[in-house]
Amino acid sequence: MESRCENCIIRQFNSLRAMSKEELKKVSDSKVTKTIKKGEALFEEGEKLDGVFCVRDGISKLSKLSANGKDQIVKLATKGEVIGQRSVITEESTNLSAVAVNDMEVCFIPKENIVNTLNTNPAFAVEVLRHMAHDLKEADDVIVNMSQKSVKQRVAEAFLYLKNNFGEDPDGFLHLTLSREDISNVVGTATESCIRIISEFKKKGLLKASGKKIGIADERKLLDLAEGF
Repeated sequence: MESRCENCIIRQFNSLRAMSKEELKKVSDSKVTKTIKKGEALFEEGEKLDGVFCVRDGISKLSKLSANGKDQIVKLATKGEVIGQRSVITEESTNLSAVAVNDMEVCFIPKENIVNTLNTNPAFAVEVLRHMAHDLKEADDVIVNMSQKSVKQRVAEAFLYLKNNFGEDPDGFLHLTLSREDISNVVGTATESCIRIISEFKKKGLLKASGKKIGIADERKLLDLAEGF
């Protein structure tokens, strides 16, 4: 019963909450639940999607390949988010790739369910627009940060983002551990530069590490650095 869309608490975090019970039943009858292993792609940039993915568990990185062959991570999609709806609605190839950061459970919802509900349920259409507008705002923020903030500021911001959005374990280490390459792809710099900056932050007592785990040791100083003080 928990896997039925009408009984799923996850939908409260996305546009599916605006669907009627009858519409949710149709979605539930047609959706497919998939397990995506860490490192596997949900879809690649340039693909045509036949539906959208609702994240039940796990995290996906959404990235775009730049002209120099380096990925730029523009968003981390978490539990409750719907991935791929812009491509499905506009009937365009995907502008981004989606790859699992850790093991994921997703529900694939066929395109017809989304398009039919958009045409018949104005409340659902408004919810979809609201989520797409939020994504555009986040993209605007990324552009501003890339053009106006230093690499050190962006690295500091990345760790604060990971803490605020994914939390810490009882020992004060970040729940979500990104590779150094992923962090460099978030902030838009070379992996080697990112490694040097993280090492510098650890020496200054801003960050702490234990094996692959990393945590924020002095949030106030890290925040000041991110804000340019």
